[in-house]
Amino acid sequence: MKNKLLKILNDFKGKKILVIGDIMLDKYIWGEVSRISPEAPVQVVNVLRETFEAGGAANVASNISTLNGNALIVGITGNDEPRKMLLEELRNKNIDVEGILIDKDKPTTQKIRVMGKSQQLLRIDYEKNENIQNNTEQLILNFLEKKIKDVDVVVISDYAKGVITKEVSRKIIQLSRQNSKPLIVDPKPKHREFYKDVTLITPNNTEASEMSGIEEGTDKSVAEMGKRLIESLNTTVLITRREKGMSLFEKNGNVTHFPANAKEVYSLIGAGDTVVATIALALASGADFNEAAVLSNIAAGIKVGKMGTASVSIDEIKAVIEKQ
Repeated sequence: MKNKLLKILNDFKGKKILVIGDIMLDKYIWGEVSRISPEAPVQVVNVLRETFEAGGAANVASNISTLNGNALIVGITGNDEPRKMLLEELRNKNIDVEGILIDKDKPTTQKIRVMGKSQQLLRIDYEKNENIQNNTEQLILNFLEKKIKDVDVVVISDYAKGVITKEVSRKIIQLSRQNSKPLIVDPKPKHREFYKDVTLITPNNTEASEMSGIEEGTDKSVAEMGKRLIESLNTTVLITRREKGMSLFEKNGNVTHFPANAKEVYSLIGAGDTVVATIALALASGADFNEAAVLSNIAAGIKVGKMGTASVSIDEIKAVIEKQ
């Protein structure tokens, strides 16, 4: 298994993944907290620095790039300063941004996190979650139709901010099937019916509970979630379970549980993006679902030991495999 996993990792290089979904700019305000405001019972943050990172679907693309893959990202931003900053971040990582369209009716989605001594104190969101207009939807579909034949795997990164509509998901599923491309979805429960017949979905435990109608709790309830989602959506299911690892439910009836790899957890921000990026590259490199899940579980364990949406490298994954 070890040699096979290392070979799959080496084959990540140059694989092309198309990522479509809700693109965001993550801003971090880092500071020190030493007093309470005299104006209100709130902490005063003395700002030391600001950093910017690609978030949402753009973070999936960033992870793919860091793992030696080639990412083509499709989505929308506003015609504003955050768009410029986001495109600069992505271009610096050699990510293809041709598919990022301007939607004049929506601002670029931003998540601003105020950090004090590595602890998140506050988050401020700038967003409009309405579905994209029909003309924008058609431009996206035209772009997908033109590009899908040139990629190895398609990823839907759905944050329910308006890009993944019923028509967009229907067309992506159709195009992926016609062109024999695996289709992986990082889902949102409200769009459950959009994902029928995709290759794989990667809900976390809470999302799987909401999508299946089965209450969270025991290992037995997770097994029931996986079984119900396979039956209702006709897809393989990988449920991420934080400190309990992951559970893979395949359509052929195989069920595999993977214990968590994390030693210390500093941040869960972007962990799901790391999982889906790793799985996409693994499937593109000839891995089966089990092998892809093993690699994504290792990557997730490394990711949660880092702050923010920091990506995971091939060498970090290899080091864990060598130790195990």
